[in-house]
Amino acid sequence: MNISQAAAASGISAKMIRHYEAIGLIPPAGRTAAGYRAYTAREVRILAFIRRARALGFPLPEIRALLALWSDRDRHSADVKRLAVQHIEQLEAKARMLTELASTLRTLADACSGDARPDCPIIESLVSGERPA
Repeated sequence: MNISQAAAASGISAKMIRHYEAIGLIPPAGRTAAGYRAYTAREVRILAFIRRARALGFPLPEIRALLALWSDRDRHSADVKRLAVQHIEQLEAKARMLTELASTLRTLADACSGDARPDCPIIESLVSGERPA
């Protein structure tokens, strides 16, 4: 199938497929006699794997590792689990950081009168780097 068909079947845009080829995440597709990319069902499965891994928030280096584990029939599930658990820890740390950021911004927004005056604790905090008391 051509790149637009592979994109539709995998859920990854043609632009991203080209990017994944360029960075070596996937091998270059075969070419037709006319020079167009041609994808096999297996390559579309790999692309769909990448899409699902991205949807779970895995960064490209970890997706590369997961692809290597997928193709290794002698893999240990412990290796896959280790990557997943590390990713969970990273997601949980990011969630804590986002909660803290939302709390800080909520405090700043609550301190702002939101009227026609120019005084604004949000701007003052961005300038000074300090949270209002």
